[in-house]
Amino acid sequence: MGRAKEILVKVIPSKVANEFVKLNHYSGKVVPNSRLHFGCFLDDKMHGVMSYGPSINKKGTINLVEGTGWNEFIELNRMAFDDYLPKYSESRCIAISIKLIKKNAPQIKWILSFSDGTQSGDGSIYRASGFYLTGIKENKSIIKLPNGKIAASMTYTKGANILKQNGRASIPTGSEYLNGFQLRYIFLINNNFIRFPLSQVFLKIIH
Repeated sequence: MGRAKEILVKVIPSKVANEFVKLNHYSGKVVPNSRLHFGCFLDDKMHGVMSYGPSINKKGTINLVEGTGWNEFIELNRMAFDDYLPKYSESRCIAISIKLIKKNAPQIKWILSFSDGTQSGDGSIYRASGFYLTGIKENKSIIKLPNGKIAASMTYTKGANILKQNGRASIPTGSEYLNGFQLRYIFLINNNFIRFPLSQVFLKIIH
């Protein structure tokens, strides 16, 4: 694992995390409901950030693992690293952050995360970190704007942005949807939380 063992992972303020994510995540955007942020340090400088928070669609995801309480799962909703860190750094940082969550937030039984196959690959880092692939669906949420920039369609079709468009929920004229897939991953912190065979759990999840 080489120098990856020297990486220090610790909790950092949201402002520090968000500034790094805006500069280094392919989307250039943060997730507003992120609450827990870990910084990844090597040679006395931060080179990575992992942000956790409640699932945006909590009602739609809480039943992915049967018997989950309202505050018993969390989503890894942003992960951004620069090019300084050595090989295997991402999986090591994820592992350390999970250990810290397990120690300091024992009520959390599992972690949810998504990989945007349209822009950032198929989630090989998650699989290397012990996450289970539990769902694949066509991703129709990423658009390319007329100026060439990439954005999430909900930026223009949800919430306050509808008000800015006088009640219209539409993407900018000339934009095009990008083809790709969204992959859903789950990490079980507490396997004892599952009261029936694991294979049955994920068979249920996938279907």
